[in-house]
Amino acid sequence: MFKFKLLFPVLFCCLIAAITSCQSSEVQEKESAKKVEKVSIAEIEKGIKEFIDQKTTENGGLFPVKDENHDLRMKLVRVHTEYLSNLGPERHFACVDLVDESGEVYDVDFFMEGKPGEMTVTETSVHKLNGKPFYSWKQNKEDKTWYRVELEESSNQLLGVIEGSDSFEFYYQVMVPELDSKAKMWIPVPISDHYQQIEVLEMQLAGETVEIEDQDFGNKLVYFELGVEDSGKEIMLSYAVNRKEKGPYEAPSPNPDLYLASNRLMPKGGRFEEIAKEVLGPKINDSKLIQARALYDYIIDNMRYMKFGDYGNGDSNYACDSKTGNCSEFHSFFISLARSVDIPARFAIGASIPSDRNEGGIDGYHCWAEFYADGKWWPVDISEANKYTALATYYFGRHPANRIELSRGRDLVVNPSPEAGPINFIAFPYLEIDGKEVKASSRFTFQRKVNS
Repeated sequence: MFKFKLLFPVLFCCLIAAITSCQSSEVQEKESAKKVEKVSIAEIEKGIKEFIDQKTTENGGLFPVKDENHDLRMKLVRVHTEYLSNLGPERHFACVDLVDESGEVYDVDFFMEGKPGEMTVTETSVHKLNGKPFYSWKQNKEDKTWYRVELEESSNQLLGVIEGSDSFEFYYQVMVPELDSKAKMWIPVPISDHYQQIEVLEMQLAGETVEIEDQDFGNKLVYFELGVEDSGKEIMLSYAVNRKEKGPYEAPSPNPDLYLASNRLMPKGGRFEEIAKEVLGPKINDSKLIQARALYDYIIDNMRYMKFGDYGNGDSNYACDSKTGNCSEFHSFFISLARSVDIPARFAIGASIPSDRNEGGIDGYHCWAEFYADGKWWPVDISEANKYTALATYYFGRHPANRIELSRGRDLVVNPSPEAGPINFIAFPYLEIDGKEVKASSRFTFQRKVNS
């Protein structure tokens, strides 16, 4: 049993106010209660963090959490002070997000007993793993106390997530428009890595082609030189994809020239630094992991997923001004904030494969981000977390198996290069006619491999 000394004056002050109400004015009581209430939340958060810091130091840099089903060693991500609640007389709990050595994110309930100022931590219980609950809470209608209800194993598939692994064929189709002169085109080619294995099934091309690679990120692209005779031709690239769910993974310290730099539409510093520091407040002295979670939550709370106006360019300034956009704005804004407080971060783009059917069309591209902390790259998908708040914890540190990555990075430098210069990002084909970008009609479809 750990002694956990905290100031918890809200309940205490309410009790004293009730006893001495005839001796004090109503105005004084309200003012005093408001003042104490603001302090109590901060004091509880501070106390929990100090408790975790102390035990982390005593246990070689990791905080131990043990219940009937778990024996874990973890690091703090954040304290959910909004979930402080009363379980009964002199019994309370607070939710805390911690991450274990493998990158799994756990929601842990801290149970405390005792009088205000003399609280004792009696139990820590693992509530959720990557956002999926092992149990839930229900409130007793009579005395308003809370009790625990065990849950059967849950699944995120109904919310678009396939965990573990997924296998499918991915078809990338492009229709060459009517051409009056020569044109150039660039199409990304997905590459294999630890999380996706790519097998080229077929490439039905047009014009003169050559496979090229970008200068900084290792992306592969097919470069096309097209003529009038290629008008109306269909280009088809098809792949067999075996994809694994992606979690945090160890990697060497990233190149600051790439992952702490400004990009043309994804700048750092200036107002992004001001916003990031305001969001972090005293957390500016905490770990990069805690800081990244605070920025992640800020984006979720302050942006709306809305395809309106000049969206879809991954423009951090547009996102900051409008607080709207698609996945490209969500993640560009996050990256600008993260890099502005020295958290390396990067952008990637591909397609999300539907989880509720096994074939058909795909609704355009999807993009996401990763940040670097504690020697690992941490995947995040903030726009999906914004759409499905139940998955906010899952998408902090996870990308599901049902997606394909086509390219990563911004301001891609390739040779041959478009006349306009580096490519902002690439998922759809980049077609250039007479030195100007022209939209080419394209379509993504898929066929999932289903075990018989």
